[in-house]
Amino acid sequence: MSSLSPPPAGAGYNAAHFPPGRQEPVKGGDDGRHWDIYADFNNEGPRYSRMGMGSGGRTILSPSGASGADVSAASKVEIVTVPAMGAEWGKQEMRDMTRAGRRKIKAEKRKQFWRSVRRGERGGRCFNKRVVVAVCFSIIVVLAVTLGICIPRVPDFNIDNDTPLTNASGAFAASIPTQFTRVPANFSFPAFANLQVDTTHNYLPLHFRHLRATVHDIDSGFLVATGDLGKHTVPAKGLPEIQLPLNFTYLGNNDTDATWTRWYDACKNKAQYANGTRPTVRFTLSLEMSITGLVGKYGSSTTVNSANCPIELSNNAG
Repeated sequence: MSSLSPPPAGAGYNAAHFPPGRQEPVKGGDDGRHWDIYADFNNEGPRYSRMGMGSGGRTILSPSGASGADVSAASKVEIVTVPAMGAEWGKQEMRDMTRAGRRKIKAEKRKQFWRSVRRGERGGRCFNKRVVVAVCFSIIVVLAVTLGICIPRVPDFNIDNDTPLTNASGAFAASIPTQFTRVPANFSFPAFANLQVDTTHNYLPLHFRHLRATVHDIDSGFLVATGDLGKHTVPAKGLPEIQLPLNFTYLGNNDTDATWTRWYDACKNKAQYANGTRPTVRFTLSLEMSITGLVGKYGSSTTVNSANCPIELSNNAG
């Protein structure tokens, strides 16, 4: 049998059926040199680096059977509890991060602060419950006194009993014609109402935003005059006098109108009366005022039972 011929069929791996030729693998030219193919795996091959050649390597100690009680306090290991997988923030934490939640937290902190102050747990000697009450009471007293001084009072008005109405002058008098006519029956003339303002209860000057007036004839109830002082300032703690401009204007049906006749007789020339005395008129003066520092409008009225006409017509008038 040739050494290169295959073993007989059915021989398998039984060495008895191998040819009697060479059993070792074919070597190279350097057959005299020993070559171990396992040297790279059992750490017996040539060393390419001499680092650590002098040492026998690190000695691996076997695990000791020491219990946890033998471990010193300095070498204690802190065990960290890792939370389970889930949402990073809870519902309450997410609610606290909203604007409403932050407001609620601040309000709770303020409430807790004042609660601790009331209990005497915070503030010391200078900021305790007694000091807070004293300071608040002092502030209330100061505010009450300040308001009592600064808030204006509605004044009282008095009309001059001797001469409640006087003849107007200046630009106001020039702006209103003085006339009495029979057809149609009407009259118009300017006048001043002499008023006295009582400001004795005011500590600061009184500022009128407007002071309006209406005059009604007592006998007929008809409106015969209107006026407006406009913006005006009167001093405090006194009895200043003012002249309120009035525009007397009335229109009747004819010269037999009772209201027109009364005012015409009161304003006629004195020479037309035998005793030189003209009849008087009766009227109601109503005031409406708006004062700086007070809300709303305020009113006042007075009745004059005997007033002379502020003008005197010529002999041939009417």
